[in-house]
Formats: sequence, structure tokens, C-alpha cells
Amino acid sequence: MNMPLLTVKDLRISFAGKEVVHGIDFSIAPGEKLALVGESGSGKTITALSLLRLVQNAEVSGTAVFQSPKGEVELLGMPERLLRGIRGQDIAMIFQEPMTALNPLFSIGNQIEEILALKQGMAHRIRAQAAIKLLADTGITEPERRANCYPHQLSGGQRQRAMIAMALACNPKLLLADEPTTALDVTVRTQILNLLADLQRKNGMAVLMITHDLNLVRRFADRIAVMESGVIVEQGAVNHVFARPQHAYTKKLMDSKPVRDVQEAPANASLPPVMQAKNLRVSYPVSVPGFKGWFKTGEFVAVQGASFNIPAGQTLGVIGESGSGKSSLALAALGLHPSKGELDVAGKSWNGNAANNKAIRKAVQVVFQDPFSSLSPRMTVEQIVGEGLAVHQPHIKAVQTQQRVLQALQEVGMTLVQFPGLLQRYPHEFSGGQRQRIAIARALMVEPQLLVLDEPTSALDVTIQKQILQLLQRLQRERGLSYLLITHDVDVIRAMAHQVMVLKDGVVLEAGPLAQIMDSPAHPYTRTLVAAQD
Repeated sequence: MNMPLLTVKDLRISFAGKEVVHGIDFSIAPGEKLALVGESGSGKTITALSLLRLVQNAEVSGTAVFQSPKGEVELLGMPERLLRGIRGQDIAMIFQEPMTALNPLFSIGNQIEEILALKQGMAHRIRAQAAIKLLADTGITEPERRANCYPHQLSGGQRQRAMIAMALACNPKLLLADEPTTALDVTVRTQILNLLADLQRKNGMAVLMITHDLNLVRRFADRIAVMESGVIVEQGAVNHVFARPQHAYTKKLMDSKPVRDVQEAPANASLPPVMQAKNLRVSYPVSVPGFKGWFKTGEFVAVQGASFNIPAGQTLGVIGESGSGKSSLALAALGLHPSKGELDVAGKSWNGNAANNKAIRKAVQVVFQDPFSSLSPRMTVEQIVGEGLAVHQPHIKAVQTQQRVLQALQEVGMTLVQFPGLLQRYPHEFSGGQRQRIAIARALMVEPQLLVLDEPTSALDVTIQKQILQLLQRLQRERGLSYLLITHDVDVIRAMAHQVMVLKDGVVLEAGPLAQIMDSPAHPYTRTLVAAQD
């Protein structure tokens, strides 16, 4: 009964003769939750993928002994034909980025049904109902309707929940979870963790959790293994490692919680608001079922009656779970989706006039959640950062543009000394944190008054997240920038925001100063958000 479900010994992974994982050992018992923690590039994900031999062109050695229902098997050496029977059935995987892992040509329900058909041989009617139940179990509202949706029609959190439903479809004995809650808000994160815990109790499922979220590790995992540069530097019981970390790298990770360093009362607070909204309404057309849909379309209201203002040099933090309307609010603020009500940016309103809108676009810029997908892979750093000048100040000479690009990059902490040939490099040559710095430099080039920050750190490691938040805090103090901060992370709100607005189902539940909303929330939903993070 004490035999490990999975035993990995001397696992080594190389590419073209260069070793990236250096002889690591670990084991997982049935029903155990092991968290593999480390920064990007430490080897966490590639370790998990190599167990199912999903890494192309990798040279893998060592042993990975798995106790399958049919007996003991060695995963790294077994024939591919037999390994296919293990994948998805006995060992399942939740991938980090659901938008690239899900097939855009098939509905969510069809993709779950495909697994049930291939692995369990279910009849069509039975597996259709099973797919809906799996979606409901992961906390997706209206699972019958969502099952007929395509990936692009779901929010990031909903797509991640659909991925989790697919992974759990066959009740696997071992779940490899690669950042399974990165895109989820704190309340849904709790739901998912509770769901995984319930499945463990029912099926004895073990979980190898790959994450950089230390709050999640503390609440969910039994044991932790800390990985740095392809080596496990420390492992043990979660309570023991958190209370008495031994390795310097572990201590560094534990000390990476966001720190508040903002100007509480900006000197220019008397200036008019940079952005002001009153009774803002954002909606989308939807098809009407039946023959009525031939003659008219319906409407889905994403934001209803939101009113707020953002003073110069201050941050409005907008918090809420996936589907609450945060991103729709950001799109309206950026003039990328039509809205009703009043919305003024730097004293002007979005309208159909190109010249008017161009002036507003100079005043408000955006930093997206995923810097890799928001930066063109075909453009160099110089072209990416200087693109705004080409649009808003086309008369500037090439030499001057290059100088301003270098100045903007230096302001976000990237210099030619650190990165030789920086201007001619492409986004894939940088880490996630470095790409986000490039995205911030691009936004700063046209000297905006307001930055819309859409989950600017959720895709980053905790140590890099802290650095990016410190950078944004410094830029706000030095430039007097205003921020519209979209996030589901209460710690980020505490570190950055002056005012907080809580959204749920498109409605503002409460709004006010940071201390009032975070320390004495009036609405039960806000109390749930704060308690879930704590």
C-alpha cells in the first residue's frame, strides 16, 4: 500500500547534446499532491511533458516507473503504441495555455466527447450528457449552452475549466497539471482545487502540480519540490519547507509577494480625471434561437451601468471573476468596442471621427496579459517599440526614433549592455518578463496619460511579477501615469490600486478607496474574493 504511484530516478533531458534537466529524482504516492515549483526556464514543464514523451527532439534518459491498473510500466522505455493507452486514460494532463491546446474548429462539448468515445467507448447520447456534467463540475455556468460554444467564444477562465474537464474525463490515476489555475480568478481557483481534492478522495488520484503560485502550493499541496536550472534544490512537506526553507533560491521565491510602493496622495490629484465614465453599458449581439433568429438578433449585456473616474497619477483596480465584464470594460475604455453612456478620455469621447479617435489613442495605451501573443513575431524590438511614433509622429527622423526607442527600453530596465543587438532581436529571444518590459516600453513611446493594464503579471513567475509591479509603480511616480488595472489577483490590487471597483456579471457591486473595499468589504461577494486570496 505504501508503493509510490510514480517513481522518477535520474531523469535527464537534453536537446542537441545540451542537458537542461540534470538527473532529478522524485516520487508521488497514490492520492498525493506534489507541487513542482520554480521560475520559467527551470525545467518544470519539460519534466512533466517528458513523462508522457510529448517533447519533440528531446533526448530523455533515466526511469519513470508507473503503477498502472494493468501492472507496473516504465514510461520512458515503453513502445509508443502502448503509451497511447496510458495517455489521457491513466495519466492525464492539463496544459497551461488553453487557447492553443483546444481545437478552434470544434465545440467544447465535441472535444470532451471525443475523449469519452476514444478512451471509454461511450455512445453518443451518453457522452454528450457526460460532457455537460464535467463542465458543470468545473464551475462553468450554463454548461448545456457552453458545451456548444467554440473556444474563442469563452473567456480565458472558462477555456481553462474546459481543459480541466477534458483531463478529468476518464478519472485518471495521475494528473499532470501545468499551471492549471493561472487564468482563473481566486473564487474559481478555490472551486477547482476543491474539485481536484474531491476526485482524489473518490479515486485515489495523485496530482503533479506545476506552478509558480505559492499561495496555491500552501493551500493545496502535500509536498513541494523546488526546481532551479534543471535541478531540484529542495523538497519536503509543504509546512516544513514554508516554515524553514533551506536553499537560497527557495527563500527568494518565498520573499516574492508584491510590495506596495505607490504615491498615496499624488501632487496632481486636483487635475481633471484622465478617464471618466457614467452609466457605461457594453453589449454584444447574440443569435436568437428558432425562427425568430431569422428576423432579429438578441443582445448580451457585458457591462451595465458602470460609473467611475480615474484621477491623474492614480490607479483604479477592477477585480472580478472570469466573465464578470472586466475585459469588456477595458475594450470600451480603449475604444475597441462600442459602448453607451458617457465615457471621456482626456476630455474627449470615442466617436466615429478618425482624427478625434487618433488623439485619444495617443492618450490611452494598453499592456496585455500575454506579452508573447501581443508582440508581433515578425517585427524586431526596434520596430515594435517604435511603431507608435510611426503612427502618431510620422515626421520624426529614423535616428531620432531609434534614440527614443533606446531611451524607452532603458526606462523599463533593458539596455544594450545587458542585451547586445537588442534592437535587432525578436520577441522569442526574450523571457516572459523581458517581453512584458518591451510591451510596456511600446506603450510609453507616445507619452500616454493612461495605461490599461489587462492582467499584466498573471502569466509571469512570482519573482518577475514583483519586478514588473515595481517597474509600473516607479513609472507612475515619475511620469504621473494613471492606470486602469484589470486583475483577479487581490495581492496585485493591494500593491497597486488607489480605488477599487468590484464587478460581477457586468454589474458594479461596490466601489471605493482601497482600504474600504479590501479591509471592510460591504458585499458578500467581495468578502469571498478577499477571503479566497488570504
